Amino acid sequence: MRHAAYASVAVLALTAGMAAAQDMKFPVGEGGFNWDSYTSFADAHDYSGQSLTITGPWTGLDKELVDSVIAYFEEATGADVEYSGSDSFENDFVIAAEANSAPDMAVFPQPGLAADMAQRGFLQPLGEDTADWVRENYAAGQSWVDLGTYAGPDGNDALYGFFYKIDVKSLVWYVPEAFEEAGYEVPQTMEDLKALTDQIVADGGTPWCIGLGSGAATGWPATDWVEDMMLRTAEPSVYDQWVANEIPFDDPQVVNAISEFGWFAKTDAYVNGGATAVASTDFRDSPAGLFSFPPECYMHRQASFIPTFFPEGTQVGTDADFFYFPAYEGEDLGQPVLGAGTLFASTTDSEVSKGFVEFLKTPIAHEIWMAQSGFLTPFTGVNPDMYANDTLRGLGEILTNATTFRFDGSDLMPGEIGAGAFWTGMVDFVTGVEAETVASQIQDRWDAIR
Repeated sequence: MRHAAYASVAVLALTAGMAAAQDMKFPVGEGGFNWDSYTSFADAHDYSGQSLTITGPWTGLDKELVDSVIAYFEEATGADVEYSGSDSFENDFVIAAEANSAPDMAVFPQPGLAADMAQRGFLQPLGEDTADWVRENYAAGQSWVDLGTYAGPDGNDALYGFFYKIDVKSLVWYVPEAFEEAGYEVPQTMEDLKALTDQIVADGGTPWCIGLGSGAATGWPATDWVEDMMLRTAEPSVYDQWVANEIPFDDPQVVNAISEFGWFAKTDAYVNGGATAVASTDFRDSPAGLFSFPPECYMHRQASFIPTFFPEGTQVGTDADFFYFPAYEGEDLGQPVLGAGTLFASTTDSEVSKGFVEFLKTPIAHEIWMAQSGFLTPFTGVNPDMYANDTLRGLGEILTNATTFRFDGSDLMPGEIGAGAFWTGMVDFVTGVEAETVASQIQDRWDAIR
């Protein structure tokens, strides 16, 4: 038995095989959630007696959070859903797919493996109606369609991936009190950001803290800088061609983006410790200068996870805050956002699998996780007030204001490039090698692995 739509919800019946009402995180009908989307979905979908298996990378707290969302699908439809997470998801899924024992659905942490699985015939297309829905309901919707579209075994492109739970990287962190005391305002354009950088130097301060150190992964923070600059100096199609090596790494447009990063990182007066400190400073330690008195730097460009490495007790929103890493007003490229995210894909075209994709199109499927922690969505139909705090709400606003979204480029490149030559090349660049030389060396490496 499933629930029909109802004007006011009091007690939800406990049904065998379904989530009990008391196991649902937020009582149906209460709070600012879009309960109409839940009741409408429940009224139109009945999967009583059917089961659905899902695997993905979410373990620990993330598993608890996705289970809290799945509970509403179970309660609405009568389906029995089992989600299992694994730290070795990618390897586990490939083995299961090749043994014809794949789960009904899978959550991929990046598009590369999903694209490979689609090409090998292990995934089912989600349909043009879903592609249309994403275009119309996600900010920068075509970007998300493109990121979830892969060639199938017949060579034809189709939408296979539905993106859900996104991360934002195009951020600059700062201390509001330090800005206020110095009389600085948050820049709205890249031109303003560069002018602010020069103004801070003129005032006797240091604008930036930048660190590329990360043990064996040293150099990766610079790849995010370059990817962001690519999106701010060239059309999104150029970014796509670069990531796919359809244009060489030493194309002038790529070299220009590397040089744009160098404008910030290779000028002694711009960086805490001088340019020579950039490569040797650990990225986890690099934001510390924001919090010294007087400030050792005023800005730090890094993704949304960096507060983990702020001084203990730092309150984001008061002690520290962020702003969108702005685009050039003169380039007319909109508001591109760099980030990452997970996507749902289906291995079967069963009704319950299709129904779960339809569930992901409801605001409630996003708002339940939004109201807890660690979840961002480009879905413009959700209530942003449901985010658990102002920080998440601000990050969500950056996503829904985006005109273009692109996935972390180094993650889409072959491992030897994106997690190898690109990293080391950026270390060479900040320590003195010319951008053209570094780019040519990375391309030579790419050519060698073809």
